[in-house]
Amino acid sequence: MAANSLTERNDERNVQTREETRSNERYIRPAVNIIEDEEGLVLTADIPGASKESLDVSVEKGILTISAPAQHSVPGTSAYREFELANYYRQFSIPESLNQEKAHADYVNGILTLRIPKAEVAKPKRIAVQVD
Repeated sequence: MAANSLTERNDERNVQTREETRSNERYIRPAVNIIEDEEGLVLTADIPGASKESLDVSVEKGILTISAPAQHSVPGTSAYREFELANYYRQFSIPESLNQEKAHADYVNGILTLRIPKAEVAKPKRIAVQVD
């Protein structure tokens, strides 16, 4: 991707990732799609097992953080298990050219959809050329 793209990768911007050595808790990095269009970014994240109330989406110092505890909702006593649910955690750096104040998030059937529009100054403008 181009260096000035809204979806520039974190490692290209030298953003520090979360320090995992101080936490014994395991995290799952949810699968994410990010689509950039002329209006802004649309991020979709696969977060099954989380509840809408426990889902936390925040932006601080240009870092978008998505986190949610996974919840076991199966009644009864477990007789056999091959996998455990873990909490979800993912971070992305986002440019200042996005309007974080107008961001909107929906969570339906385990899919988080986050829309962050571009700031007006970042949107392309067409300039009319006058002919004398």
